[in-house]
Amino acid sequence: MRSKNSFRHYFSRRTVRVLRSAMQLLRRMSIATDDAGSLRPVSDGGKFSNTISNDLRSGINVALLAFPQGMAYALVAGLPIQFGITCSIVAALLSPLFSGSRYPILGPTNATAFMIFSYFLAYPDPSSAADHMPLVIIMVAALLIIGSVLKVGDLIQYVSRSVIIGYVAGAALLIIANQFSYVLGIDPAREGRSFFTIFVGTVSRISESNFASVFLGLGTFVFYFVLRRSFRTLPTFAISLFVASLVNWFLPNSLSIDTFNDQQGGGGLFPDFSILTGSGFFDKIAELSGIAFGLAFLVALEISVVSKSLVSRSGDELKMNHDLFGSGIANVGCAFLSGMVASGSLTRSALNYSSGAATKFSSVFSALFCGMGLWVFLKVDFVNYIPKSALASLVIAVAISLINWKQLLICLLSTRSDAVTFLVTFISALIMPLHVAIFIGAGTAVALFLRQAARPELVEYDFGSSGQLNEIKSGDVRSFPAISIVHVEGELFFGAAEIFRSQIQATASDSNLKVIILRMKNARHLDATSVIALEELVCFLKRNGRELIISGVMKDVSRVLESSGAVDFIGKENIFPGSFGNPNLATKNALKRAQEIIGSSEIDVKIYHDPSRPAE
Repeated sequence: MRSKNSFRHYFSRRTVRVLRSAMQLLRRMSIATDDAGSLRPVSDGGKFSNTISNDLRSGINVALLAFPQGMAYALVAGLPIQFGITCSIVAALLSPLFSGSRYPILGPTNATAFMIFSYFLAYPDPSSAADHMPLVIIMVAALLIIGSVLKVGDLIQYVSRSVIIGYVAGAALLIIANQFSYVLGIDPAREGRSFFTIFVGTVSRISESNFASVFLGLGTFVFYFVLRRSFRTLPTFAISLFVASLVNWFLPNSLSIDTFNDQQGGGGLFPDFSILTGSGFFDKIAELSGIAFGLAFLVALEISVVSKSLVSRSGDELKMNHDLFGSGIANVGCAFLSGMVASGSLTRSALNYSSGAATKFSSVFSALFCGMGLWVFLKVDFVNYIPKSALASLVIAVAISLINWKQLLICLLSTRSDAVTFLVTFISALIMPLHVAIFIGAGTAVALFLRQAARPELVEYDFGSSGQLNEIKSGDVRSFPAISIVHVEGELFFGAAEIFRSQIQATASDSNLKVIILRMKNARHLDATSVIALEELVCFLKRNGRELIISGVMKDVSRVLESSGAVDFIGKENIFPGSFGNPNLATKNALKRAQEIIGSSEIDVKIYHDPSRPAE
C-alpha cells in the first residue's frame, strides 16, 4: 500500500505541474518569464511579447532542422519517412509539459535510429520495423517512467563517455555502409547484420550501380558540406534536400533515379496496432525486451548529455529524473501516433538555446511548425520527388559529422582503460547488434573500473632499533619473526576481497609467524564478500596455529563487522577501534595483545601516543 501511495503522489505532483504551466501561459497579460526561467509579475506586456518572440524564432529554427532530420533518421531506422516527422512533432509537443529543463528538444536521433536499424536487420521483411514500433516504444516509455520514479537518472553519470564515443563511431560506420547502396542506385539486399557483411555485399554488387544516382548523390554530398561551411546559420540539410529534389525533377525520366514512393512516405496518423492485440503478445514482449532495454538505456544517456550540456551554459537547475519522466510521456504519445523512439537531440537542443529560447514553449512552437510542414508535405505529395540517393548521401554526411575525431583521440590516448573501453565498444558495434554493443561497452567500462579500484595497498612494517615502525622493503627480514604488522589501505569491497585474502595468506606462509596485525584505519567499504574472505583467512590462520588481530577499525568498518557477526569469529579481544586523536594508539594496544598471545615481552613498544588525548 505504501508503494502505491508513493506512485500516486509522484504522478499527482506531475499533474499539478502541468496544470500550473497551462495557467501561467493563459495569464499572459500579467505574468512573464525572465531570463532565468522564473515567473514574476510585470507592469506591461513588453516582457511577455519579447518572450513569445524569442520562443517563436527558436521554434522556427528548430523546426527547419527537425523536419528533414526526422525524415533522415526514419530512413536510417528503416521506417517510413512519416514516422520520423511525426516523432519530431509529438515528442516536442508533450515533453516540455512534463520535463524539468527548458531547452532540450526531443525527437528522433541518430543513435536511436542506428540501434533500431541494426536490430531489424535480422528481419527479412523491411516493413517489420514499422509493424513492431508501437510495442517497442511502449516498452521503452514504461522503462523510462519507471526509471524516473526510481531515480535511475542519478546513476547515468557513471557511464563512461568512452562508451558513447565508441558507440557513435561504430554506428556511424554501420549506417554509412548501409546507405552506400542507395547512393549507388542499387536495390539494397540485406546481406547481413554487421558492418563487414554489409560492406562486402555492397562492394560485390558495385557493377550494378546507376551512374545518375551516383552523380546526384555525390553532388548532394559535396553541396551539403560546401553550404555548411559557408552558411552555418542556414538549415543546410533542408536546403540540400530541396535542391536535390529540384534537380531530380528536371532530369529526364530515362535516367530512372529511384524516389520514395507512396508506400514509403504515406500512411495514416495511427500505426498498425495489430501487434498489441495479437495472440503472441507476450512472446513479442520477450522477443523485443533486448532492444527495448537498449533503447531505454540509450535515451537516458542522451537525455543526460543534453541536459547537462545546456545546464552548464544556462545556469538552470539539473532535473534529470524529471527529464526522464518527460521523455517517457513523449514516447507514449509517439507509440500511438505513428512515431519512432524519441530521445534528446543535442543538435536541435543546442540550436534551441542559441536561438534565444526563453521558455519550454519554444519546443511546442517547433512542434506546431513541423506539423504545418507535414501537412504541406503530404498535401503536395513531395515525397515522390525526393531521390533516395540524395537523402542517403545526406545521411552519410550527418554520420561522418557525428564522429568527433578530437574526442576519439582523447579516448585512445588518455588511459589504457579508456582506450580499451572505446575499442571494445567500437568493434562490438561493427560486428553485432548495437543494442548488444552498448551494453558490452558499458560492462567493459565498469569491469575495468572495478579492476583498478579493487587493488588495496598492503604494506608490511617492522620494528626499528628504537621500537618505531619501518616499512619492510623487498628482500628484508623481520627483526622479530613472530609478529607481522600489515597496513591495509584502499577499497575492500567484493572486487578486492580475493586479492586481500590471497596476499595476507602469502604473508602468513612464513613458518616463524605467530600473529598478524592488520592496520585497517584507511580501509573502506567492507562488504559481505570481504567479511567472508576475512572469515576464511581467520580459519586458515587458526588451523596453522596463528592469530589475526585487527587495529584501527573505524566506525563504518566496525559497524559491518558487528552486523555480519565477524566479531564472533575474530574475537572481540582481537579488535581494537581506531582513534582520530591518537591514530597509533590502536596499533600500540594490538602489539600488547600480540605479545600476550606469543607469551613474550621482548618488544619495546615506543609508538607515539599523546596522553593528553583520550582514546576513542
